Amino acid sequence: MLHKRNKILLVEDDDSLGYLLSEYLKIKEFDVEWAQTGTKALSLVEEHAFDLVILDVMMPDIDGFSLAKKLTASYPNLPFIFLTARSLKIDVLKGFSLGAVDYLKKPIDEEELVARIQALLSRLQPHSTESAEQKYLYSIGRYNFNSNKQELVIDNETISLTTRESELLLYLVQNKNNLCSHKDILDLLWGKNDYFNRKSLNVFISHLRKYLNRDPRIKIENFHKKGFVLKINEL
Repeated sequence: MLHKRNKILLVEDDDSLGYLLSEYLKIKEFDVEWAQTGTKALSLVEEHAFDLVILDVMMPDIDGFSLAKKLTASYPNLPFIFLTARSLKIDVLKGFSLGAVDYLKKPIDEEELVARIQALLSRLQPHSTESAEQKYLYSIGRYNFNSNKQELVIDNETISLTTRESELLLYLVQNKNNLCSHKDILDLLWGKNDYFNRKSLNVFISHLRKYLNRDPRIKIENFHKKGFVLKINEL
């Protein structure tokens, strides 16, 4: 039986290094997607289920630290490592504070990179299908939310969510009973806090309220000019 290839997202804006690393990792039987901008990386993460992300810190549009924050908020179980020429202690500490599982300094030996990746994946990946699935499951009142499959389930009925609906619900669930400001939501999920995106956010909040209205204990409360709070009243 063919073994499953681990899927890796390489985020590196340097043409030569990005090509070299992506081709080398493919030779080592990894399934690799290469993004040269943070914006492209976010798009790819929406489309594919990655096992690991390799992030360059110095990027032309979204720096690696900011990109890591976005990934952590929307995909808290997606591991990432930094690969960068920045080797100051403060940068290394910042990388780990953001949740990085490793911080590799350029220039990096390709064999060492592969060895590090293999060791990390062996340590991080769950050993059963059940545990792999469990990390994406959230209980919201009578609903079960699978953020990986982008599904809400209630009374054996499945509601399929769009990527943006799923991302927004995940953010609210992870911050339930706390105020989620318009600015934080828009900066993280839309990438820009402006009038039109605020209108779009309100539309998606309306969608989620409609999906969740079968359990009266669940409310997404609006705080005027501040943000939203997902509240679940326990019986």
